[in-house]
Amino acid sequence: QVQLVESGGGSVQAGGSLRLSCAASGSIFSVNNMGWYRQAPGKQRELVADITSGGRTNYADSVKGRFTISRDNAKNTVYLQLNSLKPEDTAVYYCSAAVRTHWYDRFVDYWGQGTQVTVSP
Repeated sequence: QVQLVESGGGSVQAGGSLRLSCAASGSIFSVNNMGWYRQAPGKQRELVADITSGGRTNYADSVKGRFTISRDNAKNTVYLQLNSLKPEDTAVYYCSAAVRTHWYDRFVDYWGQGTQVTVSP
């Protein structure tokens, strides 16, 4: 089994910063794409940013220039640096990882439990 554990959420004022971490553990053969999604109350879950195993990144337009995604492949960990936070960034942030548990398996998407980010005006 595979577990994704997130940390680093919290409450900040507008303009502040946070750093989220998400570590994958368990029966892991390899990890492909890793990413961060968020879901605000009453809204659908949306992609914030993702990163390939080779380090290629992709960002939602709403966070470009403010958020930075990175990963440590040796630790199976993905990070999200959130700068210049705005109240509209308030949401539960979820990490996701495409994991293969054996060399003969296909990649399966796993999700973390979510961490709350609250930005006050």
